[in-house]
Amino acid sequence: MNWQDYIGVDPDVCHGKPCFKGTRIMVSLVLEMLEAHQTTDEILEAYPSLTLKHIEAALHLASELMENDRFFLFPAA
Repeated sequence: MNWQDYIGVDPDVCHGKPCFKGTRIMVSLVLEMLEAHQTTDEILEAYPSLTLKHIEAALHLASELMENDRFFLFPAA
C-alpha cells in the first residue's frame, strides 16, 4: 500500500498534521479511535468521506514511522 495516496501534510490544514487528502480529518484521530476499540465500521460511519483504504493507510504510516524513527525512552519519574 502506498499511504501517500491517501495521506498528506499541508501547513495550512490542521497545523500541518497528517490528514487524509481532501479532508481535515487527522490521521491521529483515526488511530485514537482504533485504540479506543472502535470498529472500522464505526469509524466509517462517523466519517463517511473515508474508506477502509484510508484506515489501512493510517496503520501503514504508523507502522512505517515506528520502523524508521529512533526513540529515546526515559525512566518513569
